[in-house]
Amino acid sequence: MPLWIPITIAAALCQNIRTTMQQKIRGLLSVDGANFVRYLYGAPLALGALAVLVWGTGRTVPTITMAFLGLVTIAGVAQIVATSLMIHSFSLRNFTVGTVYSKTETVFVALFATYIAGEPLAFGSWMGILVCLGGVAILSVRGKLSDIRGLLADLTHKGAVYGILSGAVFAIAAGTIREASKLLTEGDFMIRGITVLACMNTIQVVLMGLYLARRDRPQLGKVWVSWRSSIWVGIFSVLGSAGWALAMTLENAALVRAVGQIELVFTFISSRLVLKEKPSIGEWIGSILVIGGVVLILVTR
Repeated sequence: MPLWIPITIAAALCQNIRTTMQQKIRGLLSVDGANFVRYLYGAPLALGALAVLVWGTGRTVPTITMAFLGLVTIAGVAQIVATSLMIHSFSLRNFTVGTVYSKTETVFVALFATYIAGEPLAFGSWMGILVCLGGVAILSVRGKLSDIRGLLADLTHKGAVYGILSGAVFAIAAGTIREASKLLTEGDFMIRGITVLACMNTIQVVLMGLYLARRDRPQLGKVWVSWRSSIWVGIFSVLGSAGWALAMTLENAALVRAVGQIELVFTFISSRLVLKEKPSIGEWIGSILVIGGVVLILVTR
């Protein structure tokens, strides 16, 4: 099995845990504050991981160019903007609509890879992405197949538009992370992936810190006060982000993000095992579609 596959699955699991924990601190912090936590506590961990790789294993940091810094800055800003668009989508419509339409990211990443990055996908991979997207839609409405029609009817609603925009901007983040890693020609995939992550998270801390200082200064204090809860968000955020960065260093970003849709299956499993909820037939169908789409991608890539 190619190394990027288990790395991607681990990243999806960490992202699932981080999202759950992030929801728990929403009562303590604003949307921007909860978002800032990801970078504030994640950046030192990413820099620490880079330091361990350099001084602990004898690796050297790849040569950093202005082109590289430009790409990771675009990726970092795109990630922040996409998250804001997705949250705005939730407020305009609901969580389900925002989630489903933000997951169109996989289609946009595939288009980016094909027409901009020069990494076209096989026909089977395209089919797998669409199958995954269908499964994600079903899981997002908790298996209620009749609600899918309502989602499609909402295409012109502002909430859906913001959700689709967030998917497009998330795709820019994924695509530029992949392109940034390709500019680092020195070292193995580990040092290149962590270098991308450390630089991007550091830039995000600076930019979001300046934004909060200007627009919502009290949140900066609350982030520090709630460190016992917030630090775990940062830990799982950096673990997930490291997984995405490493996987995208090894493989086409479109394939990585498509396989990462298995995150929704983890949510389904946790609701079954932890919350003891009885899954519906629709949820089983959605999970099977996501897994089937991932398998189709892997056998035809």
